[in-house]
Amino acid sequence: MWFRRSPLPDDVRRALPLARGERVLASADLADGRWAVATTADLVVVGPEPQDVGTRRPWCDVDRGVFDPERSELQISWVDAAPDLVLRLVDPERTPFPQALRERVQWSVVLSETVAVPGGGDVKVAVRRTAGGRFFSQAVAGPGVDLDDPAVARVVDATESRVRGASGLPV
Repeated sequence: MWFRRSPLPDDVRRALPLARGERVLASADLADGRWAVATTADLVVVGPEPQDVGTRRPWCDVDRGVFDPERSELQISWVDAAPDLVLRLVDPERTPFPQALRERVQWSVVLSETVAVPGGGDVKVAVRRTAGGRFFSQAVAGPGVDLDDPAVARVVDATESRVRGASGLPV
């Protein structure tokens, strides 16, 4: 598929609070009048008024994004179990935004392992990278998993030690 870039309106571009060295990688016009913007550091949703930055989260906060081409929707799940963000793209064939989202999330994941835990369910343990290059570990529980359960915590702690050690972080 050949993408033609959706031009980011000047007023939206000016409303983006970009840090030094941060660049816009892709943008998408949304059906509700907002704009989704992928920067080198964050996922940003602006609008409908350009000064309204409604969402701005680093890529390491994104657990996953699923694109439904039939509905032109991206459903984004967060590592902190915040409500999913659903973005309905006006014309998904005119933007590389879904691909940029995928690439940035993958870039932020240094190493991950999904482990089954006592009582059923699973936990994804990952070493992630911030936009500034700092590594850290996180554990994302699957549905119904209690990370405070001592048996679950033992399995998660052992897995976290393993992935931290494999990525060069202190265990």
